[in-house]
Amino acid sequence: MEFTSKELKRYNRHLILPEFGKEGQEKLKRARVLVIGAGGLGSPVLLYLTAAGVGTIGIIDDDKVDESNLQRQVLFDTKDIGYAKAEISVAKLSQQNPHVSFKSYPERLTSENAVELFAQYDVIVDGTDNFPTRYLVNDACVLTNKPLIFGSIFKFDGQVSVFNYNEGPTYRCLFPEPPQAGEVPSCSQVGVIGVLPGIIGSLQAAETIKIITGIGEPLSGKLMHFNALTMNSEMFTISKNPEIEVTELIDYADFCGVKEEVIADVELMGAGELSVIMGMQPVQLIDVREDFEWDICHIEGAKQIPLGDITSRVSEIDRDQKTVIYCHHGARSAQAIQTLQKEYGFTNLVNLEGGIDAWAEMIDDDMERY
Repeated sequence: MEFTSKELKRYNRHLILPEFGKEGQEKLKRARVLVIGAGGLGSPVLLYLTAAGVGTIGIIDDDKVDESNLQRQVLFDTKDIGYAKAEISVAKLSQQNPHVSFKSYPERLTSENAVELFAQYDVIVDGTDNFPTRYLVNDACVLTNKPLIFGSIFKFDGQVSVFNYNEGPTYRCLFPEPPQAGEVPSCSQVGVIGVLPGIIGSLQAAETIKIITGIGEPLSGKLMHFNALTMNSEMFTISKNPEIEVTELIDYADFCGVKEEVIADVELMGAGELSVIMGMQPVQLIDVREDFEWDICHIEGAKQIPLGDITSRVSEIDRDQKTVIYCHHGARSAQAIQTLQKEYGFTNLVNLEGGIDAWAEMIDDDMERY
């Protein structure tokens, strides 16, 4: 495989490494890597794999850039808000390195498309943030015999490992069963320090390059844990569990206990409509977020009843007055309404569409007008 003069100059610092050299760079150029998620972890993974000269990079993500992403998802900037992450990533990365071929998949990874997609790549990098997708990615890697570069982040802590490499342990060997639904909150609920995904994602990129080129010792059979507050890191051993067998892909939302219920019976109200109604009649507002979320911001006049306390404090909710329940984006409030309607017979509950994010955005727009 020949390199152009521009490639030789671009990759010079790789080529002069005795452990790497032209052979290592050729392996990178021939490699095909699929990155699942172009968010906090995916951003540094994509930037460094592109800079390193991986020949073909696939990006699958069905999400769009949101302003709340910009605190940590360094691949995007303000003008990218509202665009599909997979597509805007390809546009930006193509500018970073024109010698790399990119494939964009602006869709959700599912049990229906995972195996066919994974079969087209050599290495899979997991940049997802939820358990159903992690188990899906792991099982699809097992079925297609692809090495999986794993990373996860939570507040100030991060983890990195390599699964399914040379018949080594898989994600299921570390976590045979998922946690109970709601036991581990997401970053959107508890937060994450912005630099952490950059650190963990860079480590994932390093492991990917090591797997492709055959240099160093990959984190197969090991789990690295890093804490950004103390800068301490620990290494744990993972053993292969011969009893675990993956023969097919399943319903992973159901497996993880987070299967979405039909919420057609939950009435929605937009932030603008709520603002108008509040000026015309009494409205009871119930905030089902946690204390730390309430302290950051809340709607004036609301009562805070965290979702976990909703059944024990049901007597505090008026059954006769129009009651609007809200959370961060609308999922927890919909869950609260379903519980109250099904178990306690409430008929006066409305879910604030888009949650307090939508309310805050409306307030910001009104401020800009004046």
